[in-house]
Amino acid sequence: MAGRISQSTLDKIRVASDIIEVIGGYFPLKKAGGNYVALCPFHNEKSPSFNVNPQRQIYHCFGCNAGGDVFKFLQEYEHLEFVEAVRRLAERAGIVFEFEQNPQAEKTRNQKNRLLHVHAELAKRWHDVLINEDIGQPARDYLKSRSISRESAELFQLGFSPESWEDTVNWARAKGFDLGLMEESGLVANRDGKRYGRFRGRLMFPINDEQGRVIGFSGRVLDAEVKAAKYVNSPETVLFHKSRVFYGLDKARREILDAKSALVCEGQLDTMACYMAGLKNVVAPQGTALTAEHARILKRYTSEVVLCFDSDTAGQEAAVRSFDSLLESELAVRVMKVPAPHDPDSYIREQGVDAFRELMDKAPGFFDFYLSHLLGEHNVQQERGQREVIRAMGLAVRKTKDAVLLDGCAQQTALAVGASAESVRVEFQRITVPKPANARPTSTSETGPVVQTEPPSQQERWLLRLAFYDQAFSDWTADCLDLRWVKHPQVRAILERAAQTGASVEILVNDLDADSSRLLTAVLAEASEIPDPSRQLKDLVTRMRDQYLDLKLAALTRLMAQPNLPEEELMRTLEEQRELQGQKHELLPLVPAP
Repeated sequence: MAGRISQSTLDKIRVASDIIEVIGGYFPLKKAGGNYVALCPFHNEKSPSFNVNPQRQIYHCFGCNAGGDVFKFLQEYEHLEFVEAVRRLAERAGIVFEFEQNPQAEKTRNQKNRLLHVHAELAKRWHDVLINEDIGQPARDYLKSRSISRESAELFQLGFSPESWEDTVNWARAKGFDLGLMEESGLVANRDGKRYGRFRGRLMFPINDEQGRVIGFSGRVLDAEVKAAKYVNSPETVLFHKSRVFYGLDKARREILDAKSALVCEGQLDTMACYMAGLKNVVAPQGTALTAEHARILKRYTSEVVLCFDSDTAGQEAAVRSFDSLLESELAVRVMKVPAPHDPDSYIREQGVDAFRELMDKAPGFFDFYLSHLLGEHNVQQERGQREVIRAMGLAVRKTKDAVLLDGCAQQTALAVGASAESVRVEFQRITVPKPANARPTSTSETGPVVQTEPPSQQERWLLRLAFYDQAFSDWTADCLDLRWVKHPQVRAILERAAQTGASVEILVNDLDADSSRLLTAVLAEASEIPDPSRQLKDLVTRMRDQYLDLKLAALTRLMAQPNLPEEELMRTLEEQRELQGQKHELLPLVPAP
């Protein structure tokens, strides 16, 4: 984040953003006791398990375990970064959004804002050239030859960069843009002190971030015979990182959520053709390679990806190369093949969208596609070809760590190469899967909090609910509860963080790691009445203290039962025993009434 948002600003925005009103603006909520309920927007369900607690200003789904405050909801529902979620809510509430003063952060933020402004203005300039100026006629003719309507060109803000080397430089001077900034943007290059526009004589595709802001460009030559790269992309800048950007995602993200699937094409024109034909859950990477970053982005929106790369060798190999990245994010993968010599754009134009949709619906799973691909690459009538197919299939399926899938793939592969299923299964098991070069770290120091697999006991869940029942209860718990009495590390971490910061629940759920936040919202979303909560909290903490002390006393009893225990050690153990027994008889102070 460029800069830090002050806590006072966050508090002001949170108070002005009632969670019932915010969530109710996206879908209807129904009153149910002290809470509001709805069908969860984050997973499929038939009966509502999504609860919103107006007193706590939090939400929690008891089906998929999603939970948080109003900021978290906007982040998850709209797929926004935290700062953007805060900004949206600030605008909704009419609150001036400001960062705390941080010179370096302020400098970075200002630089990004200037670059965004430059990109937005140049996108308008090139779009105007394409639509209105005489020098844009070649590009208009090209779009007509590709059956790309003016409506499509305007929706995707296509443009045309004039042939002149000086055009972008002169435009920047006329607009008053610093030429050093233009070089930082990658839109102007410098060779031996002479500046020139990077994009010349090309059809221009603005590349947007997920919020629809222009962060880069891709330029396509109009004449396929020209001896130049077919596509030229913006270089890496503080705005544009090719491995993290999808073309069209700003328009497709909601459609992907609704369709529960993402169609990934190879280029901008294919993406546009699918989108305009009604297949709006479509995106394209910048280049054929899908990276791990791309996969993680897609995972935020869907659990299934349909790859639709070109049917030529390069396109099919790109689909194969994409598998590891998609697998790492646990995405289901299907691969559709458009009959040669077509690409999605030409196929839709000639055969219609229904025919294309049928190809997509019938797209085989990755392993069916991969086996077919391998059979086309190797001659299984020869022993060498058989070995290559078995090894490649085995290596791919072993990466999934799915025993059922491995068994099915072994049977299919055996049938394809003319071997027994058992022998292929044995060969699969013998294959050693290499550790990925980009494997995630496993040490606690590198990964942060360890995910707790065992849930806390009902007693400690009840402790969390009572401890945060009221601010006075939180203060009492911080003073009277010894964290050694708490067994579950996640519960202990939540209470420790609360004691350290004195933060309210609304702040705490954003301050905790994701798993702890979900646990806390799950506990606090329960809306049932708590009879005599003051007495219950005092009794519960007393009971937890006594359980802890009983364990210590039992250990001392076992120690004293040891033969030949030195008298000095025995006396010290007896003294500790009397001290612990005395602690058990101490009365905890009363909990203030809420």
